[in-house]
Amino acid sequence: MKSICKGFLPIACCILLFASCSVNKANNDDSLKKYFDENGVDGCFTMLNNADGKVTVYNMKYDTMRFSPASTFKIFNSLVGLQTGVITDEKMVIKWNGIKTWNEDWNRDMDMTEAFRISSVPYYQEVARRIGKDTMQQWIDSLGYGNKIISGPVDSFWLNNTLKISPDEQLGLLKKLYFDQLPFRKSVQQMVRDVMLQENNTAYQLSYKTGWGFGEDGNAIGWLVGWIEENKHVYFFVTFVKAPAKEIDMKTVRLNITKGILKQYGFFEGKK
Repeated sequence: MKSICKGFLPIACCILLFASCSVNKANNDDSLKKYFDENGVDGCFTMLNNADGKVTVYNMKYDTMRFSPASTFKIFNSLVGLQTGVITDEKMVIKWNGIKTWNEDWNRDMDMTEAFRISSVPYYQEVARRIGKDTMQQWIDSLGYGNKIISGPVDSFWLNNTLKISPDEQLGLLKKLYFDQLPFRKSVQQMVRDVMLQENNTAYQLSYKTGWGFGEDGNAIGWLVGWIEENKHVYFFVTFVKAPAKEIDMKTVRLNITKGILKQYGFFEGKK
């Protein structure tokens, strides 16, 4: 596994700045505030129109602030797992260890495709353990992922506020992944794109990964990061949500906000 990683380091070093989407040229759209207000949360939204490079942002103060990636790290974890052979393919099953979690859907054997889509923490914790801390750190450093800090247990650094990434950096990673510009085999990047696809019809294709965790201040944080394609045009987006740690239906809130914004921008009708 180490020999595979080393072979890609020269390429990776060339893209250390993958996470830079020119926020200085961004268009601020305060009209999007209503979607966060309607759901009783704070947060931000960032979109990149790949055709013209235009970046649109709501709530710039959060766009370059770093937060725990939570389960959006499964994108990166999948890439490294597949590249190193720790995950043989998207159908590789990891046996349930018998330890019950709060989420009953996670308490069983499953393959990578299902683990990604239901965001199984135990599956990806086992993947990280098999990858190992040294190899994981090597890839984190090579891609310049967020603050690049993975101190502590190798199976929880993306959940406990050790590793952090900004919405702007998330956007940069998504674009590189979409265009096969990350230092992983093209087949690996394609597999990850395939498991990210959530909605596919004649009008549009919507791909994303979600995340849900808690910040150091105790607030709940949520992510929905991905892209939407219409008429062969792709737009990358990141929704970040922050709210007091109370009873919040994060799964519903982050999707409602994202789809509300996309609908306002004219998506879902195949006319973009």
